[in-house]
Amino acid sequence: MTIRVLLADDQVLVRAGFRVLLERADDIEVVGEAGDGDEAVALARDRRPDVVLMDVRMPGCDGLAATRRIVAGAGPSGVKVVVLTTFDLDRYLFAALQAGASGFLLKDLEPDALRDAVRTVHAGDALIAPRMTRRLISVFADRAGRPSVAPERLAALTGREREVVALVADGLSDREVGDRLAMRPATAKTHVNRAMAKLGARDRAQLVVLAYQSGLAGVPRSE
Repeated sequence: MTIRVLLADDQVLVRAGFRVLLERADDIEVVGEAGDGDEAVALARDRRPDVVLMDVRMPGCDGLAATRRIVAGAGPSGVKVVVLTTFDLDRYLFAALQAGASGFLLKDLEPDALRDAVRTVHAGDALIAPRMTRRLISVFADRAGRPSVAPERLAALTGREREVVALVADGLSDREVGDRLAMRPATAKTHVNRAMAKLGARDRAQLVVLAYQSGLAGVPRSE
């Protein structure tokens, strides 16, 4: 299966560089390039990509607003958006996840990491980098407050589901969660999906946000 990717960045050279790096992979095809948010929204509707790599700062409609519009019209199994940023744009990361992005990348990542990131998001996982996500999301979640998850939704989670959510918030994949809790990756994924359904999270990225907002992140883990 070929993964269809849309590039959205106001810098032509950045788009050209990403295109070259992505299309070196046999399973990835760049189906369009946008220079601003409005064009990205239009092309996402017209070209129907699987993944959009979205810059934050663009003229007119910025990447955050474009992400919100694309995700709102895509449905639960539609296009996934990954917001690209740099260290000096850390303040946008939480807003990107709130807008519906499935994750974020830094523009200085390695070529193989960029291609793997596209595959990861297309497979349904979120891009949560442990070295920075925990710090950033915890900070922004504290600023946003903690009332976004209804008490009855939290009460519906089993103890095991709470453990799994905490590990996902730490940036662990299904395989890593399974290794930590002595279960198969498929079982870990089942727990993740059930927790997402109970909390009303549309994907793993939003699950991480909800985990920090509700205090689930960092909960004690039972033996």
